Amino acid sequence: MGGTEKEANGSAVVLLSGGLDSMVTAGIASEQGFELHALTIDYGQRHARELETARRIAGRLGIRNHVEMSLDLRAFGGSALTDQIEVPKTGVEDGIPVTYVPARNLVFLSLTVAFAEAACASDIFIGVNALDYSGYPDCRPEFIASFAETARLGTKAGIEGTLFRIHAPLQHMTKADIARECHRLGLDPAWSWSCYDPTGAGIACGQCDSCRLRRKGFADAGLIDNTRYATD
Repeated sequence: MGGTEKEANGSAVVLLSGGLDSMVTAGIASEQGFELHALTIDYGQRHARELETARRIAGRLGIRNHVEMSLDLRAFGGSALTDQIEVPKTGVEDGIPVTYVPARNLVFLSLTVAFAEAACASDIFIGVNALDYSGYPDCRPEFIASFAETARLGTKAGIEGTLFRIHAPLQHMTKADIARECHRLGLDPAWSWSCYDPTGAGIACGQCDSCRLRRKGFADAGLIDNTRYATD
């Protein structure tokens, strides 16, 4: 990452999926001087390549305490990422798509708060975005703002006076803004993985919502995404 001197800022937990947004969020948290812990959740998603990239990102950023947790949400299904439902590839549409995983960020943030409380950390970073995204309700600012109060009310640390701060630094960025942050931080886009439905050869499909949004972001920013895609 860049050569600016970092100011020590305590401990924080970052929810590290292995995607572009979570990588940039982790980079921002590191730049701010937090001693980072990272939580990656294997929830049975079909794009499990993210798990490999999460390990790579944690290594590149020097995150020593990287916890991987298995929580197989395929038991519930209800999403193209956790069930036998086809991933849409016709373009980003209005409304909530079938790639929405029921209550995923609600569940994941609860686990991240538990990790943070055990690690004596009061700062939590999550890479949600409310502008160029697929319409997921658990990415909205209202949800993120409300969760800090939920964490305060539902933890020993919270009722004893710890104020949990939920940081969503990409909340109001476009994908082009996020691509520029990736470049500014000196992060390699290829370290991350965004595709919902990679080919059998492990190549990003280039057509799912996540691929389309990512590719458009780098194109709008005038930057190169060196990820290999199966389609132009």
